[in-house]
Amino acid sequence: MSLPPDATLRPAVFTALLLRGAVALVTCLFLVLPTRTPAAEPAQIEAFLKVTGFDVALQSIAQSAGEAPQMLGAEVGDFGLEWERLAEDVFDPVIMHDMALEILQQTLSTDALFHAAEFYASDLGQRLVAVENAAQLDDGTAAREEGDRLVAQMAARDDPRIGIFKEMNSAIGGTESAIRAVQEIQVRFLMAANAAGIVELQVDVEGLRALLREQEGEMHRAMSAANLANSAVTYQGFSVEDMRAYVAALKHPLMKEVYELLNAVQFEIQANRFEELAHRMRDLQPVQDL
Repeated sequence: MSLPPDATLRPAVFTALLLRGAVALVTCLFLVLPTRTPAAEPAQIEAFLKVTGFDVALQSIAQSAGEAPQMLGAEVGDFGLEWERLAEDVFDPVIMHDMALEILQQTLSTDALFHAAEFYASDLGQRLVAVENAAQLDDGTAAREEGDRLVAQMAARDDPRIGIFKEMNSAIGGTESAIRAVQEIQVRFLMAANAAGIVELQVDVEGLRALLREQEGEMHRAMSAANLANSAVTYQGFSVEDMRAYVAALKHPLMKEVYELLNAVQFEIQANRFEELAHRMRDLQPVQDL
């Protein structure tokens, strides 16, 4: 039930075993709290999604669809051409955008929205969004190799960026929170697949969670290494001063509120889409070799 740790998350291109796109990490997965100040209007949220790059992060969720067959011990090619059609239908960007908009209308406060939008609309913010958006849509393989090389060079010269990247990861939730989120998505998908009859689990939900917990050490090491590599590639054009300014911005209480909410929204959308995918996969028949 393990998955390759090469997915992307913002603000850096942080990894998760299941995710190919996400804005950041979350500590209260799927928990939606009422806002303390008036919620933002739809037009404000639409502008917010664009200026922060979260609209691109939502689109990139579709890249994770290919991980579903692997969790079932199969490959995408086993399901033939119908798989591509099904994945495009389930991970329709319009559906995911509307889901995000509906949740954010009820939960995103104007205070948090304007604070985050002001930073990302700045010169530094727009430069960050540009490279993060590009990283969201990268296939990851070449970037990871280049990132490993850059990290090795930084370590050799004691570059402070390594510490900054780790601090950035911590500011938006940390690897531990990412692992919890990924495990929850895996559980929801596999339980939905079991209910749909496309896989027969030999354990109940608690047994499944226990099996996933056994992988945590390996997951943590893989994700931490990939976080550094992806960050090194994504932010290689930024100065140390720029990155320190970014970390300081991410530590602001309102920015942390924004990322906590966006993380929850993105992970909930991804889990929801994987559950729908499992339900509809029962109509697919694996391709038989002749």
